[in-house]
Amino acid sequence: MDMTSLEIRNNIKLLGQGPQTIMFAHGFGCDQNMWNMVAQAFEGRFRVVLFDLVGHGRSDLAAFDPGKYSSLAGYADDVIEIGRHLNLRNAIFVGHSVSAMIGVLASIREPDMFENLVLVGPSPRYVNDAGYIGGFTQDDIEDLLQSLAENHLGWSAAMAPAIMGNPDRPELAVELTNSFCRTDPAIAKHFARVTFTSDNRDDLPRVKARTLILQCKDDIIASEQVGDYVHRNVAGSRLVVLDATGHCPNLSAPQQVIDAINEFV
Repeated sequence: MDMTSLEIRNNIKLLGQGPQTIMFAHGFGCDQNMWNMVAQAFEGRFRVVLFDLVGHGRSDLAAFDPGKYSSLAGYADDVIEIGRHLNLRNAIFVGHSVSAMIGVLASIREPDMFENLVLVGPSPRYVNDAGYIGGFTQDDIEDLLQSLAENHLGWSAAMAPAIMGNPDRPELAVELTNSFCRTDPAIAKHFARVTFTSDNRDDLPRVKARTLILQCKDDIIASEQVGDYVHRNVAGSRLVVLDATGHCPNLSAPQQVIDAINEFV
């Protein structure tokens, strides 16, 4: 696939300039705009790559293939394809929520492509298991998926404020709700099942990239227990607990995210 086709498929934006590239990847139901307040801080020193996961934002919806994207590996393939076309080596991958695990998979497959990983609110598995607390029971996840399938807009309006946290700043929840509502309902339903039923615990010990984990307080999607688990299972990783609440510090506490990344890289 040529670069023009990739640009259309993933709505790729290249900003800034510098000897090293930093790629930002968004979470479920979002798009690259979730990184606007963070990414602009790096344009002076880095080449910045922003993109939309297929099925989100201004990506090419016609490129969505339920078979290819039946696991997070399909999205990791896209990240690698973008990286190869941009000749990325020793780059920095910043992934929020589900894209944290997409970045993990991409870095394992192409260890020379990403020298550094920044995982923002990562979770390798959302469902509780023996000896593991992911935060949700299997019934919780099935209820969530059924609610989304039956009423996408209602689910978005109800869930976005809970995911965002920060009830004293309702405008943040509105922004996230609007983002969820812009996502194609059928694709959102499919991607939600892939996201919330994935299990990438066995991939964590295979990570070789330098890794920073950014954890928020009172995150109903990825609790501090989950952040600790990721930290324990990625060798040499660094865990930073932000003075922020909710699951989207890229919106609620962008300066803290910027400072933590700057200190790391």
